[in-house]
Amino acid sequence: MRESRTLIVLASVLILIALVLFMRPQYLATPQVLGGIIVAQILLVSICKYKQSFFWVLMAAFLWAGIDIPVSGSWLQGRWIVLAVGALAGLAIYMRDSDHRFSLIHLLALACVLSALVSASVSAYPQEALLKSLSLFLLFLYGATGARVAVPLLEAEKFFRKLLLACEVTTYITAIVYFLLRWPIFGNPNSLGATMGVVVVPIMLWGFLCAESVMTRRRIGFGLALSIALLMSSYARAGIAAAGVACLLVCIALRQYRLIVGGLAASGAIAALTVMLAPRPTGTPQELHPASIGSLFLYKGKPGESLMASRRGPWDQTVAVIKDHPWFGSGFGTSVTRQSTTYFELTRTRFVDSRMAREHGNSYLAIAEWSGLIGVLPFYLLILTMASQAKTALVRLRRSGDIFSPAIPAAAILVAGLIDAGFEDWLFAVGYYLSVFLWVIVFILADLLESPAAADQRGRTILISEPQFATVAVQFQ
Repeated sequence: MRESRTLIVLASVLILIALVLFMRPQYLATPQVLGGIIVAQILLVSICKYKQSFFWVLMAAFLWAGIDIPVSGSWLQGRWIVLAVGALAGLAIYMRDSDHRFSLIHLLALACVLSALVSASVSAYPQEALLKSLSLFLLFLYGATGARVAVPLLEAEKFFRKLLLACEVTTYITAIVYFLLRWPIFGNPNSLGATMGVVVVPIMLWGFLCAESVMTRRRIGFGLALSIALLMSSYARAGIAAAGVACLLVCIALRQYRLIVGGLAASGAIAALTVMLAPRPTGTPQELHPASIGSLFLYKGKPGESLMASRRGPWDQTVAVIKDHPWFGSGFGTSVTRQSTTYFELTRTRFVDSRMAREHGNSYLAIAEWSGLIGVLPFYLLILTMASQAKTALVRLRRSGDIFSPAIPAAAILVAGLIDAGFEDWLFAVGYYLSVFLWVIVFILADLLESPAAADQRGRTILISEPQFATVAVQFQ
């Protein structure tokens, strides 16, 4: 019945588009109109197949807008349409389910939106702050409804398997683009480091640990090594630290101590090879002796400076703004200087993300500047809830040894994201694809931990298709 409705809707829309083009053939000569028609068709199809495809369309739109590829500028505005459609359609679909429910994390998300609106009302730039607050509301609305529709509890592992495949494809494409074509599509090396460190490396490690055949394990292991090489080639200390801590915690929870030693040795070797063979980002010294490898990663080739020298200036400036606007902040998503001038610009032709307005060097300081010491409370409570979720998932892994649980890769992503956000200010920058992805995972993990299957993992039967992994199965039982 639903499939017939989908076909009827698609046929009706196609007929309508054909009639419009027949009556106004000049539209076919306008690239903007043609592009809009194509995007509208993609959105329509993804809505009709909402559970299966809309999440991937949403992430593709935000990723396309955030990397250096053709037509990326058009998606700076188009991504918000995709997010709004996804949030509203997700709300309608989710509320139609009689078993819908909301918990503490959803209440905290709503409190964050209200706090953002209050800070926007007292901002010197209320229009910009209000638009940013609206984008935060749409993201949280999609996470609380549409994302939960896309990842049913009984099929959560299938979703993360698809995500693993997407990370593999992303790794190979990125390696070709960076290592062979020398084309930095992620722009800032920190963006490459954050993408690899927060998402790709933790997901690839999970896939490596739960591989059910020798060939699969070797394939994913090679992809994991390649993703680590890409991470090292960015020289992004925040991304490297985030991936390292997240992977270390997963291995400790799983009692894979020999894997920790082997992984550290392999990562060191990959780092050395990266320094010798891979092209270095702009701004790093190009001639360094092997003895300077540690200096290159820790001090960016400038050992005379302190370890946090690159962050000290943005941190001090952010603290100064907090002192000038202590209670309600400078307005959500808007950053001001001591002279009360804004670095956030909204023009008719180009949109600039708040994360590009002024560097804060820390997401937790950035949100304190935006919302003030009163308004930041629900944001910090939401962050603590995220950390608590990750801890709960890792503790359950320690007790059950069930690496197949979809809560494990989600917890690893949260750990890595929280660490990286301590040195980058993207956590609440909704226009950034990594922010959208992380908050979707936050709401998905909340459901996974509340499900009865996740609460009791000891009785799970694990089937291993290859005899080489029989010892692993014994450990899990």
